[in-house]
Amino acid sequence: MSTNLVVIGAQWGDEGKGKIVDLLTEKAGAVVRYQGGHNAGHTLVIDGKKTVLHLIPAGILHAGVKSYIGNGVVLCLRALFTEIAALEAAGVPVMERLHISPACALILPSHSALDQAREAARGANKIGTTGRGIGPAYEDKIARRGLRLADLMHPETFRERLRELMDFHNFQLEHYYHAAPVSYDDVAAEWLAYAARVRPLITDVTLAAYRHREAGDHIIFEGAQGAMLDIDHGTYPFVTSSSTAAGGAATGSGVGPRHLDYILGIAKVYSTRVGGGPFPTELLDATGKHLAEVGHEYGATTGRARRCGWIDLPALRRAIYNSSISGLCLTKLDVLDALPQIQVCTHYDMDGERLDVAPVGADELARCQPVYETLPGWQSDTVGITDYNTLPEKARAYIAYLENALGLPIAIVSTGPDRVHTIQRETLLG
Repeated sequence: MSTNLVVIGAQWGDEGKGKIVDLLTEKAGAVVRYQGGHNAGHTLVIDGKKTVLHLIPAGILHAGVKSYIGNGVVLCLRALFTEIAALEAAGVPVMERLHISPACALILPSHSALDQAREAARGANKIGTTGRGIGPAYEDKIARRGLRLADLMHPETFRERLRELMDFHNFQLEHYYHAAPVSYDDVAAEWLAYAARVRPLITDVTLAAYRHREAGDHIIFEGAQGAMLDIDHGTYPFVTSSSTAAGGAATGSGVGPRHLDYILGIAKVYSTRVGGGPFPTELLDATGKHLAEVGHEYGATTGRARRCGWIDLPALRRAIYNSSISGLCLTKLDVLDALPQIQVCTHYDMDGERLDVAPVGADELARCQPVYETLPGWQSDTVGITDYNTLPEKARAYIAYLENALGLPIAIVSTGPDRVHTIQRETLLG
């Protein structure tokens, strides 16, 4: 019997989703990426070799597995073919394994220019976007003026619609942001040149997923970013521009929610966040620096340093409720190895009121003060452990504490960056 498994980030992104998708893909027939764009950065370490993926699903390294980019993804063709070239140079036959929905909205160079101009104009109040045009592309999609991959198959219509869209973009760039315009001729020539190369990859992803399910294949739906960055349910406006909660898997692939069988939330054993916005458990002390250094907390896409803090249970509960999470995967357990004590944020105090679940929106979250419980550290090496029973007793007690506090099983524990550094406590794909 097939299982449709959704993998989401349960915090603010960068939880280690790529490694877990890659690990689980060993038993899957297909992997579907369903939202976001090349602002994502999924790092895989296999036999010590690191691969960073931005657009292409993390299942691409597996022979016999189909990788799909669903309609919910915003697609920069320049970034796509740069990533394809790098993978094929490493011996991965991407063009044989990758398929893309014709309904993907296109990211143009003018989207990136607008993104960067807007961030510059915000000054100290900037959101912290990657500047890669993700938000403006989703904005055009919702406004029904954007271009889709299917449009590229009709050159004359594409040129007409591109000119209309870029006139709008360039008007904003020149007259509102006082920035340089983007050349229509250059974009038209470059993007139309991609048409012949991308045509063989275009696939009805919804129909393909249905056929995989009928054939009994397991399908993994791969999310990007994290639940607390969801456009509706996250710390708005300090969020991404897509639905990062599990519901996005349905709208971003065309597979109905009744056929999503298990939701796996990925969470670090501490918290990190990139960019602006409230972050209640942030540590600006030596412990925060230790987490950043030991955890190598620098963005795979931008290289920006991540803000670090203790694990935040109210934020995790918000993610659990918004996404109906079935079970959790804890990552980076080994980063806590040297600490004598570990703090867990059990709830917030907001103006004298106890909150067990994070409030909606940035303004409310900024008013929250974390309330901690202190647990003993294990102060011994857990790197590479694959048997749960050989973990230090206090590490197992920490995991059991989180299971009890959140009311969910912890199905997987990651003890290092490599694919093999993993404890699988439950079989998610039989």
